[in-house]
Amino acid sequence: MAEAMGFFTDTTVCIGCKACEVACKEWNQLPAENGGIRELSGDSYDNTRRLDGIHWRHVRFIEQFKGPYDGRWLMMSDVCKHCVQAGCLEVCPTGAIIRTEFDTVVIQSDVCNGCRACIAACPFGVIDINPVSGTAQKCTLCYDRLKVGLEPACSKACPTDSIQFGTITELRTRAEKRADQLKAQGVKAALYGADSDGPLGGLNSFYLLVDEPEVYGLPRKPQLPTRNLAKSAGFSVLSAGVLGVLALVGLRKRRMDQVGGSGGSN
Repeated sequence: MAEAMGFFTDTTVCIGCKACEVACKEWNQLPAENGGIRELSGDSYDNTRRLDGIHWRHVRFIEQFKGPYDGRWLMMSDVCKHCVQAGCLEVCPTGAIIRTEFDTVVIQSDVCNGCRACIAACPFGVIDINPVSGTAQKCTLCYDRLKVGLEPACSKACPTDSIQFGTITELRTRAEKRADQLKAQGVKAALYGADSDGPLGGLNSFYLLVDEPEVYGLPRKPQLPTRNLAKSAGFSVLSAGVLGVLALVGLRKRRMDQVGGSGGSN
């Protein structure tokens, strides 16, 4: 297996140009929305709104005009995280979702049956159905380009190197240096998803943030579906036990009523 590859996104140098969105759409031949007619979202300059089956890259625009950061803009190009422990891969019933030799997560459209299990399992809301193919789709980290030694289209198009592509080992080193540099300048900088000991075993697409993860629409503690199984199973057992006790109480009361009724008729 080749060394793990991925993205490091430095949000502090994103200019919101959307070159990554356009490059992704063009290279992957993703269909336009509503026949190419784009409706204005009314949410800043963000008309993509979110990641889905036909938008595999999404540039977030976060305007902070209240509080301690009055007048600050945050921008982030979001994408599938290619989790080291991927919930989507875990729940896929057909084997359509695979881990490639680059440690990336890819959905094989010709094997996907459109069951949507992966959509519910993704803690980042990345996956959705492509209305043209009828199958679940998301970023492949340009698997077809990687196989022939090319860089993913989005990072290739990024004019500021906000999206950086490379081996995960190299990217983590680069990201830590950048975070330390910003901290030395008094900037509140933190890496999200770069820690292999963190939730989901780390992310093969991780970020440098200057505010809380929730501000960027990222969950603070993303979890695999199986992490909730024990808790759910416990509640299920407890609920079953309570229902069982109530059923026994009801049955006993019914029998006592029947006995009482028989005694009265005699």
